Amino acid sequence: MKILVVDDEADVQPLFSMRFRKEIRSHELEFDFALSGAEALEYLKQKHSEVVLILSDINMPGMSGIELLHSIRHEYGTAKPVIMMVTAYGDEENRRQATQNGANDFLTKPLDFNLLKEKLKTLPA
Repeated sequence: MKILVVDDEADVQPLFSMRFRKEIRSHELEFDFALSGAEALEYLKQKHSEVVLILSDINMPGMSGIELLHSIRHEYGTAKPVIMMVTAYGDEENRRQATQNGANDFLTKPLDFNLLKEKLKTLPA
């Protein structure tokens, strides 16, 4: 399963690599990373059909995660990929905007990796 993680914090990549080491080694999961919404959209132009899940931070400089979500849903529809929004803020306004723009789920930071792993089991490969 290919997962695109969109977050402006560079330390996210080694964190995911460490937390999902076993799944990456067994080729169960494959992660790619984008440091901005614009970078994520460029990536999707090439690999949209391969991506099963996008985990996107909401608060990023430039294009926010909500704007990215809106662009993806406008360009590719709501069927695929699954999009989970991730934010340090669990407030209702972010949740409402994420849901309104087609988010499939909403996670808060610090990310509960055990919960994320459980959610991944319910997704199609």
